[in-house]
Amino acid sequence: MNESKISINGGQSLGQNPFAGLSGAGLPAARPNALGRALPPKPPLPPEKNRGRVELRRETGGRGGKTVTVVDGFVGIGLPEKEQLSKKMRAACGCGGTVKDGAIIIQGDQRETIAAILTAAGFRPVWSGG
Repeated sequence: MNESKISINGGQSLGQNPFAGLSGAGLPAARPNALGRALPPKPPLPPEKNRGRVELRRETGGRGGKTVTVVDGFVGIGLPEKEQLSKKMRAACGCGGTVKDGAIIIQGDQRETIAAILTAAGFRPVWSGG
């Protein structure tokens, strides 16, 4: 046989399993998904924090009779976080909205959906007005 060719007949075994040490390392067991493949473990949920009270109100004044939902009274959060919350609310409600003068304005009467999003974000929504 020619010495410059590499043998493909299997050769020698590794002598040990390189993954054998992982079973005793104290790692959490993998969860199978719908296809039977293992998924990585879920990360722990962050602790819920009380980020304060926010007001949810429905307004129609000055908008040509159109109803909007206004979220106001945020304490200690900046404009970028309000923009992110507004984006989540618009996506969940399937409507438009904006951040104006420190308040989040969402088109339509969406108080129930917005209250759920705010609660998940750690705020305490309080309904005010009609």
